[in-house]
Amino acid sequence: MKIILLGSKASMLINKIKATNDNFILIEEPLEDHMEILSDVDFLVSYGYRHVIRPKVLELFPNRAINLHIALLPWNKGADPNLWSFLENTPKGVTIHYIDEGLDTGYVISQKEMSFELHETLRTCYNKLSFEIEEMFGMVWAKIRSGEVHSYPQLAGGSYHRMIEKHKYEHLLTMGWDTPIIELIGKGL
Repeated sequence: MKIILLGSKASMLINKIKATNDNFILIEEPLEDHMEILSDVDFLVSYGYRHVIRPKVLELFPNRAINLHIALLPWNKGADPNLWSFLENTPKGVTIHYIDEGLDTGYVISQKEMSFELHETLRTCYNKLSFEIEEMFGMVWAKIRSGEVHSYPQLAGGSYHRMIEKHKYEHLLTMGWDTPIIELIGKGL
């Protein structure tokens, strides 16, 4: 299979992709700049990708475009999911889902709820979430690529955030990403 890995964090998946003898191309810029290579691609895998994948691209990959999101969807769709899970004290975890025309709204393939100790920081939580989703990907990739995976719709509700919304709360990040989570819990409610 030929896979396009989308995003700055997608390089962390390379060894898991290589283990299945799949070929891959790593892309961080907008995918629309690479339309000419899409015709012979089998799958899109997005992880840390900062661009919206347009419907004209998604039409080429029905049930063959997935996203790795460090949130327990439907909570914290969009930007900065780790931060918002503490600011709004919502469930925390990781989700692998199909990409649809919405933002982080596709059918769930796999997810896991996680909890953290109050002394942890945004950085340590982020690292744990990243590790967990990369491990999850390694466990489910073979079933995803073969079409044997079962998926289900997300629960109704949840939350969505844009990058610009973080600015209102940046003053709370007294130590940047090393800010203890106890200082943030519920401050965005």
